[in-house]
Amino acid sequence: MFVKSRVAQHVADLPKSGIRKFFDIVAQSKDIVSLGVGEPDFDTPWHISRAAMTCLENGGTHYTSNLGTPQLRQAISRYLSRRFSADYDWTKEILVTVGVSEAIDLAIRAICSPGDEVIYHEPCFVSYAPTIRLAHAVPVAVTTQVEEEFRLTVEALEEKVTPKTKAILLNFPCNPTGATLSREDVKKILEFAEKHDLIILADEVYMELAYGREDNSKPFDNSFSSFPEYKNRVILLNGFSKAWAMTGYRLGFAAGPEDIIDAMMKIHQYGIMSAPTLAQAAGVEAMDQGDNDVQRMRREYEKRRDFLVPALNKMGLKTLMPKGAFYLFPDIRSTGMTSEEFALKLLKEFGVALVPGSAFGACGEGFVRISYATSMEKLHVAAERIGNMLR
Repeated sequence: MFVKSRVAQHVADLPKSGIRKFFDIVAQSKDIVSLGVGEPDFDTPWHISRAAMTCLENGGTHYTSNLGTPQLRQAISRYLSRRFSADYDWTKEILVTVGVSEAIDLAIRAICSPGDEVIYHEPCFVSYAPTIRLAHAVPVAVTTQVEEEFRLTVEALEEKVTPKTKAILLNFPCNPTGATLSREDVKKILEFAEKHDLIILADEVYMELAYGREDNSKPFDNSFSSFPEYKNRVILLNGFSKAWAMTGYRLGFAAGPEDIIDAMMKIHQYGIMSAPTLAQAAGVEAMDQGDNDVQRMRREYEKRRDFLVPALNKMGLKTLMPKGAFYLFPDIRSTGMTSEEFALKLLKEFGVALVPGSAFGACGEGFVRISYATSMEKLHVAAERIGNMLR
């Protein structure tokens, strides 16, 4: 008989993912149109996968440098210069990780001591608060509002900052709302960080999926890495899963100040060693030759968005037109149901799976998340079924 708990209390206290919990139900159902999982429905472009195969054929099955292969770090440096006008030294300011999720975890653990506070915004990706807690830091949520298109404002940040605040963790374009920040928004947040001596943890894994960018040669100007004067305050966190449809490759990266990247590398070194060698070879190809693939997929997501948003609004579900990512966050409060009630009824009686907004923070209650990273044919079926339920 065990008297003491065999699970650490801070781990036992963590909630399970609201997304995965819900999709355990989906796995047991038939004839379901899934609008739930945030994964591109496109296969990885063939030339990118071929680069991984070539690496395998050439015996690339060994460990790489803890920081990542020189080839990939150089490619990431070229990419950041080309797409964001950002200058990062590949030898000491870039770390290759196992997905952007590891990059986020490493960054928080590298900068936070127990009791430090990390401000983050809600609704947000489900892992943010748990990841902060696992670093023995304190998550502090800032609510973003549908009336402000779920943008993060300095006014909201001012209400939460304390002498214990160490960093701000944010994600724009945002999962689950599709919200983006303007260049002016980003500049104000950077000025706020400077004023309060904070570090910005910028999860920009959806940045390439910001809409209204037909001129693919023009650099982004609303990335947190696009302001060289604040470079020493920003840890840029990104990955290959979303824009390049490489979820299974588990490949990401962090770019930032040398001292923080070195600290992140030490944690990565003892916990992971290095990112997969074959995935890194594919990453080089994606960075150098993948712009046209990203543009092609982004245009298809935009078509799907432009179909689904008017359809939902016509049904009476108020839905903002997202400016990035591949998610919608419809307001379902007019139905009188909670987010979970709405999602379960739609799933069990009408065969459409989406995620309750409450999975993304308390302020997500009254909304649901729809991923339109699925075919137009399935979106038409889903829209019809949602309409049938509302009728």
